[in-house]
Amino acid sequence: MTAKSVVRPACVSVLCILFASLTLSAQAPQANSGFQPVVGQPGKDVVWVPTPQTTVDKMLELAKITPQDYLIDLGSGDGRLVITAAKRGLKARGIEYNQDMVDLSRRNATAEGVTDRATFDKADLFVTDFSAANVITMFLLPDINLRLRPTILNMKPGTRVVSNTFTMGDWNPDESATVTNCPNYCTALFWIVPAKVEGTWKLPQGELKLTQTYQNFSGTLGTTPIANGKLVGDKISFEAGGVRYEGQVNGNTIQGTTGAARTAFTATR
Repeated sequence: MTAKSVVRPACVSVLCILFASLTLSAQAPQANSGFQPVVGQPGKDVVWVPTPQTTVDKMLELAKITPQDYLIDLGSGDGRLVITAAKRGLKARGIEYNQDMVDLSRRNATAEGVTDRATFDKADLFVTDFSAANVITMFLLPDINLRLRPTILNMKPGTRVVSNTFTMGDWNPDESATVTNCPNYCTALFWIVPAKVEGTWKLPQGELKLTQTYQNFSGTLGTTPIANGKLVGDKISFEAGGVRYEGQVNGNTIQGTTGAARTAFTATR
């Protein structure tokens, strides 16, 4: 009787602990380790279609990535672009709204041994700060690109942006490339975020009045119309009266050179 009175409560305690453990396990959120994405599955703003690996490679080639870059992929899906970038030595982050896809991406990164450089977050593109990146990649629909365009144009001049197939409306790409050994969605479009130069600048040669349309601009230097106005990030170039001007934009200052003698000039706005 004494033995039973000692053993029985112990058994009850063990069963209680086991039951509680099973109950907590059942209540805890579980990663869907068996999840496999299906082409065309619905998402928040777009359905999921994977970017072919050949297009991934071309996108990263156009962006001229280096290990010093920080890449953010907007709508990272199964993580293939982020993981490919990480395997090339740079830090990359995926932003994805579907938690199952985020979990899958993390498992894929673990399998490829790049979890120190490839990270993934469940987040909404329209409320997430991605301004720390100097390379942005995406495979989104044109209307989503247009909604993101103002945010992208406010990023640091020189930020590189690559889209699979879909455009940015009337912001024409600086470069594009199509891969041939590719089943579908085979075109990479590349932009460089331009500095903002619209306005009136003061130069020793007179007032420089500029009207800007993305990476292109027109205007006058004094009374002379300018030609071939072009921005590549914060690099600016144009011609006025047959003389070429080249410089670098830093906020409200342009430092540059002009003419064959490469005479230094400073412009302020």
